[in-house]
Amino acid sequence: MSSQPTLLLPELCSCLKKLSLGQLIDVMPERLLLAEKQKLDFQELFVLLLNDEISRRESTSAIRRSRAAGLDPSMMLENWDPRSKVSYDKRVFAELCSLRFIEAKRNIVVLGPVGVGKTFLATALGHIACRHRYQVLFYRADEMLRKLKQSRFDNSRDALMNELSTVDLLIIDDFALESMNRDESRDIYQLFVERTGHSSTVVTSNRDTNEWLATFDDVLLAQSAVDRLSNSAYDLIIEGESYRPQQKPKVCADDPPPQSPVTKPKLPIKKKRRR
Repeated sequence: MSSQPTLLLPELCSCLKKLSLGQLIDVMPERLLLAEKQKLDFQELFVLLLNDEISRRESTSAIRRSRAAGLDPSMMLENWDPRSKVSYDKRVFAELCSLRFIEAKRNIVVLGPVGVGKTFLATALGHIACRHRYQVLFYRADEMLRKLKQSRFDNSRDALMNELSTVDLLIIDDFALESMNRDESRDIYQLFVERTGHSSTVVTSNRDTNEWLATFDDVLLAQSAVDRLSNSAYDLIIEGESYRPQQKPKVCADDPPPQSPVTKPKLPIKKKRRR
């Protein structure tokens, strides 16, 4: 029995490329060897190769959607540090990871102090949604409001508001950190009203939802907007210590001392003799 991967015929490689299956060229020799060892028939081998290609395309598609969404590629659930000194309801988060909240057009409010991982977990849910072919957008609240303000000057507001209102999952990070003016309050009101019952929204904030009201310019708009969002939302409360101090750069005792820069000795300046 051969123990070396089979070399592919040039004609086969050419056909795979013409069918846009060129990525299979790298994995096919190993798959042929596996099929030989496990005595797989042609159909089983064919299914194995097609599953490889499906998995690759789904992964590539998810990466493309997450980039378009503006998601941080490092904030995936598999990168979450289990040693983080934070606590939250694991049952609630497990339910959110099922993405049933998107199917039901429900929202999520992620609350907690600074640095406990609100943005990370919200972004991780965005990555999961991208893998399941949902359209996602991630915005920091101030960035989104600034973009809406700019859209008023180039007559693109309707198109931008339509995109924000209809995307499957909109993640608004660091909401209600600052007071909003009249236009900003109206933008948030319109956004929350149009998305309620039609699409899902994730909002992270350091402030409780009751404190959001004071950040709006209009009390009635605030009550209507916050009531619509919060009463159709799962609450994910994160408590604990900030993880950011752990990311502070430190010098280890085992690190070699920094070398002082080598300075070249200055050559004496020769004085020109007067003629």
